[in-house]
Amino acid sequence: MSMQDLTADMLTRIRNAVRNHRKHVVIKNNTLNRGVAQVLRDEGYITSWEATPDTRGGTIRVVLKYGTRGENIIHHLERISRVGGRVYRGQSELPRPLQGLGVSIISTSKGVMSDRQAREAGVGGEVVAIVS
Repeated sequence: MSMQDLTADMLTRIRNAVRNHRKHVVIKNNTLNRGVAQVLRDEGYITSWEATPDTRGGTIRVVLKYGTRGENIIHHLERISRVGGRVYRGQSELPRPLQGLGVSIISTSKGVMSDRQAREAGVGGEVVAIVS
């Protein structure tokens, strides 16, 4: 199986790990995945992440987060922009999942950020994923 969309693979691995109540998940390291992991941490969906370089680009170890009674923090994680169909939105058209309770992850010219940060920075970009 060829892995062209490492970010879709990342989101699937996180979804599966959350469903199985894993403590952490290991994913392939690339710039976009590091950006997505940082937004997930900044927005409180994961505890932490750490990149480990190796000869093939390395891995990222994501420590998942659960509520005080073990309930899932991540309920929905969906890839929006795909290899076959990129989705770009201007600053005013950035999606607001669950009327602002969820987060859109946007890849902008100023880096990967949440929809809230992108609006503050006055930039649009590629809608990578939606988390709620």
